[in-house]
Amino acid sequence: MTNAVIVDAVRLASGKGKMGGALSGTHPVELLAHVLRSITSRNDLDPAQVDDVIGGCVAQAGEQALNISRTALLSAGFPESVPATTIDRQCGSSQQAAHFAAQGVIAGAYDIVIACGVESMSRIPMGTATLGKDTHGPGIRSRYPEGLVNQGISAELISAKWKIDRETLDAYSAQSHQRAAAAFEAGAFANEIVPIDVTDADGRTVSHTVDETLRASTTAEGLAGLKPSFRTDEYAARFPEANWNITPGNSSPLTDGASAVLIMSEEAANKLGLTPRARFHSFAVTGDDPIFMLTAPIPATRKVLTKAGLSIDDIDAYEVNEAFAPVPLAWAQELGADPAKLNPLGGAIALGHALGSSGTRLLTTLVNHLENTGGRYGLQTMCEGAGMANATVIERV
Repeated sequence: MTNAVIVDAVRLASGKGKMGGALSGTHPVELLAHVLRSITSRNDLDPAQVDDVIGGCVAQAGEQALNISRTALLSAGFPESVPATTIDRQCGSSQQAAHFAAQGVIAGAYDIVIACGVESMSRIPMGTATLGKDTHGPGIRSRYPEGLVNQGISAELISAKWKIDRETLDAYSAQSHQRAAAAFEAGAFANEIVPIDVTDADGRTVSHTVDETLRASTTAEGLAGLKPSFRTDEYAARFPEANWNITPGNSSPLTDGASAVLIMSEEAANKLGLTPRARFHSFAVTGDDPIFMLTAPIPATRKVLTKAGLSIDDIDAYEVNEAFAPVPLAWAQELGADPAKLNPLGGAIALGHALGSSGTRLLTTLVNHLENTGGRYGLQTMCEGAGMANATVIERV
């Protein structure tokens, strides 16, 4: 069987997903174009050799509409002969892009492909794509007569079901910032962040290289003072079991970002004189209860470990997206996972969650962490809107 290998993986440092954030003045096409240009140039790869570019983006509206992956590769100077497509599996869009890319290589459809993702939450705010329209229709309303809920309510339900109290959520969230800050100081992100020139508040051109969402001074005591974000009288009546523990401090922030992973057949990498850094070992994708919505990483992980023939203890690091703190904590409870291996460099609570970019961002960080620590296996999983999750096992080579 053909091996699909990761030759390189890069990302931008995160920007706060609001106007005035470090990346908010840059068009999302240019954010994605920058990582595409960076990953080919730093590997001395002729972009004409790329068979396809598969990108993730959630809010495919406005400046991110009309197949932003194709627009970005043209902006990056790739030949017009290189195709691209943009997919939406909600928060796991670019993780799914990596799955499709690697599976295409394994199947023999591709020799060289780039999986990538982008989201500018400052310029394309959440909700822009729906324009206030009903996206469910009568069939969904009939199947779920009480109505589906937003992800914040799902996080509250997980917190209640798994009996994760506010103190635990805030302590975990503070740890995310502390781990990320320690990783940055140790240079753990140096090989994955590519600088991008941006214009600062004073109109100066500066190089953006530090995750803007990271707050090194965060403490659990400071987070304890924040008020719950999602409680309403309607939801309180419907879900009396909820303790209303979810705040901005134990949730991922609105974020701008882009990332890209260069994927090849092992044979193509060898022909080009490029050294594979990891190979794709196993893939899984699954659905779960759309009310709890964020729990699908649990069955997805079980599924991918079965496919891989591995146990959770065989994995050296787990990247479980921190959309909200209860997600990785409930996952760890169910899987019996080692807390020391869970998001060891911090997660989305600290490093940001630029929706369409997060899948390849987590993959980028995981590859670099395995290299830096000598680990063999890494597992990545991510909760996704409407109750889905992707799971990926990679092996360092």
